[in-house]
Amino acid sequence: MAPMPETSRIQPRLVASDVDGTLLDPHENVTPRTRRAVLAMAAEGTPFVLSTGRPPRWIGPVVEQLGYAPMCVCANGAVVYDSGTDRILDAQTLSSDTLRWLADIAYRTLPGCGLAAERVGATAHDAATPQFVSSPGYEHAWLNPDNTEVSQDEVLDVPAVKLLIRLSSASSGEMVDALEPLVDGRADLTFSTDNGLIELSAPGVTKASGLSVVAERLGVAVGEIAAFGDMPNDVPMLKMVGLGVAMGNAHPAALAVANEVTATNADDGVARVLERWW
Repeated sequence: MAPMPETSRIQPRLVASDVDGTLLDPHENVTPRTRRAVLAMAAEGTPFVLSTGRPPRWIGPVVEQLGYAPMCVCANGAVVYDSGTDRILDAQTLSSDTLRWLADIAYRTLPGCGLAAERVGATAHDAATPQFVSSPGYEHAWLNPDNTEVSQDEVLDVPAVKLLIRLSSASSGEMVDALEPLVDGRADLTFSTDNGLIELSAPGVTKASGLSVVAERLGVAVGEIAAFGDMPNDVPMLKMVGLGVAMGNAHPAALAVANEVTATNADDGVARVLERWW
């Protein structure tokens, strides 16, 4: 764990939090204590940003529980979404040519894997094109999937903010280790669960890059940000900010780069830190 910086005692000018395993408790709820802490901060004018692997269309239930509509970094940094106005403000995509090239590598390196692609339109539920498409037989890692099943070729036909590769017989870490040397920088690889699912974004796209876009829009220096996370997809964000806080339930990769460790998401870990200042 990195040493605790002086910023741990200075009130941040922006706070960013991962959602699953961090802001939400193990039952996917925002607890009353966490809600109070976030609303107290927002009432004093400090922006709160959700920074998540979730797509914009999965933000609504979190906003409803918070009682506050924040700016959001979605799809591991590929999308900046304003939940208050329901507008996609920025999107970084993988081209269809790159998707096909990555798919070829995935099928050769991880036999039996399935592919899915996450797309965005102008709003969270833009119906102009299916937003989450998967190849036949794709095994979902999450409950209540909202995919549209299409052919393998159709998954790759439209630029996407994320390519998801699923192989339930492997761990996500093993999948990254196998693919990353072959991808050769043409995509960023990460994972938010170790359950055989990895997520690929355009080169240089991480939660850190997405949060940098939001911070610039709000006129906040990255050193003035506090951020919370629990998984490898949070690592770039935790390393970038002035105060990176890992949850007590965090993956070793997040623990290794954090400036400090708070309680688990089952024990209001985010709120416990925010209550220092609000």
